[in-house]
Amino acid sequence: MVIDDLNHFLKSFFQAHHCSILRDDNGILSVQLTEEMDKALMNRPFYWHYMKKMGHPGEPMRLTLITNPEMRNEQGEWIHFGSPRLQQIIHYLQEQEKYTKLFQQVNPTMNTPLYPWLVTNLKISYKGKYKRDELFSIGLNLINGTMKSDMMETLEKVPLQTTISDFCYTLSPLVKLKSGYLRIESVLDSYIENQEHKWAEDSLRELQSEAELLRHFYIEDTEDKQMEKEIQEITERYQPRITYQVINGGLFYLTSDIA
Repeated sequence: MVIDDLNHFLKSFFQAHHCSILRDDNGILSVQLTEEMDKALMNRPFYWHYMKKMGHPGEPMRLTLITNPEMRNEQGEWIHFGSPRLQQIIHYLQEQEKYTKLFQQVNPTMNTPLYPWLVTNLKISYKGKYKRDELFSIGLNLINGTMKSDMMETLEKVPLQTTISDFCYTLSPLVKLKSGYLRIESVLDSYIENQEHKWAEDSLRELQSEAELLRHFYIEDTEDKQMEKEIQEITERYQPRITYQVINGGLFYLTSDIA
């Protein structure tokens, strides 16, 4: 269920935004950016302002991302879960493409139903002594309750469009959106409950150790307020917590054989 293939996630992102894939080999992904993606990711506002002022089309950059640790010495940008570049891409998805509604493109000769799927891409963040993120893509059939992991990989193979095809009609959801999302959350809850949480135990030990060490430095009662303030800061830093964050999602109307 977890998207541990970061290279695949990135490739899907750039293909969805009409960027040409120049290289996809052993954890090295090179893409030719579009103007939109260059403006979104490469931080060149003055260049594009100048090109527009001069009446020139401008040249989007090429971007090479490396997800394979063994290839970090190759020419390109090392990207990993938690890296600024990945957070930038996730932020772009959150701001620009939070919600969508798409239909499977089909060419039927008779009336064909399309089933509503709630598709949600989420990030689970583990915060404590160390920080770690995981990405999930989950689809829920709102008619029969079927749930599918790695949903974006499935959708890659499906032609989608913003309008419904001729001779097609949509089925009304039997599962409400809020209820569907709660089902997806419950799957994530179960996933987390079934994990070992040594990272959380390590974080709590570090929190206790740091707090005890701090108390040895504060002997005078008059310093209690400062001590409590610093203990609170340590608690904020080391207290283990897990959060969910929706990156984006939407309603996808698909044929019955999609899953």
